[in-house]
Amino acid sequence: MGNKKAQQAHESQTGGGVGRRSLLGAAVLGTGAAALAVPGTARAADRDSDASHADRSVNGRGYKALPVPTIIGHRGASGYRPEHTLGSYQLALDMGAHIIEAGDLVPTKDGHLVCRHEPEIGGTTDVSAHPEFASRKTTKILDGVSTTGWFTEDFTLAELKTLRAKERIPATRQRNTLYDGRWEIPTFEEALAWRAEQSRKRGREVWIYPELKHPTYFRKLGLGVEERLARILRAHGLHRKNSPVIIQSFEPTSIQRMNKLVDNPLAVLLSTASSRPADFVDSGDPRTVADLITPKGLAEIATYAQGIGPTLDLIIPKDASGKLTQPTTLVKDAHDAGLILHPYTMRNENTFLPADFKKGTDPNAYGDAFGAFKTYFATGIDGVFTDNCDTGLLAREDFVNG
Repeated sequence: MGNKKAQQAHESQTGGGVGRRSLLGAAVLGTGAAALAVPGTARAADRDSDASHADRSVNGRGYKALPVPTIIGHRGASGYRPEHTLGSYQLALDMGAHIIEAGDLVPTKDGHLVCRHEPEIGGTTDVSAHPEFASRKTTKILDGVSTTGWFTEDFTLAELKTLRAKERIPATRQRNTLYDGRWEIPTFEEALAWRAEQSRKRGREVWIYPELKHPTYFRKLGLGVEERLARILRAHGLHRKNSPVIIQSFEPTSIQRMNKLVDNPLAVLLSTASSRPADFVDSGDPRTVADLITPKGLAEIATYAQGIGPTLDLIIPKDASGKLTQPTTLVKDAHDAGLILHPYTMRNENTFLPADFKKGTDPNAYGDAFGAFKTYFATGIDGVFTDNCDTGLLAREDFVNG
């Protein structure tokens, strides 16, 4: 969930836990449900009268039954494995993450949805080592940004399946490069098959949190992602209001479109305050994220979504030195509008932490991530995306137990 984009520019381990963690999840289930506000505007009625297995498994409570704060495995366990691979998803689930972000969805030339952080795959696969694809390297304008590389929409699924995933930020996470080449690019349907298998093995529904990437860009290419996602979810019976799938996007109009196609819980991702969503730029809507996080803007979001995914800086801004200042009113304002908040992204390394929590001078060394988690949890957020699920779960345990 930038700014993921700002973070990207800066950047150039199954079960609901075992032992203490599973007991903790059960202990806070009641309080967690209370902390998750009910959306101010009712969702459209289920379009199918038959209850799915996913609905029955949570007794009709859906996302409101998730533990709070919720620990969300950002692209899986991407602090330890190449992101958006089945290996990364599996490790995050094994670690005990409550939800797995599987995955960021982008289309292939022949219309399949695959799990990649961006459509440009030069940084996350070994495509540059394939001479047969050398001529596919190109430069495109992606949401107003000139981007050079290889793009999923220029490959068939069969071609993408000849590639292997690799670590996206090897300078920061050199140890993760050990796993380069181990996993292929998963399709979203393969991620759903993995989810179903793990749900059966664990006797509970595994939650996932897919993101629609650059929907306006792809719609202009004739590769509308919302309809494709809706068809897949319906085929798997995962399109209902209590299904264990939360859908997110940085484009509000994409979430509005999904609201008409499925009944899943939905979340609008929010970048830096001064930024404008790509769909707003395309349509000429002058509003910025700062407008969307006002009480009026949040009330509008609540008419078609159940939550927001703001950058952590919208929860607690930083000063010029990178230190945290005072929390904003966003948590209260969002809760007042009936929205939950799942901000992004917590990571262990100094380079990603506020200056208050850095330790030593090595930007790639771990800082005081526990201190940072505690500070953000104290604002009342309902959960957080993190590359380091194990750290997040332990920090959550400390926080819930006081």
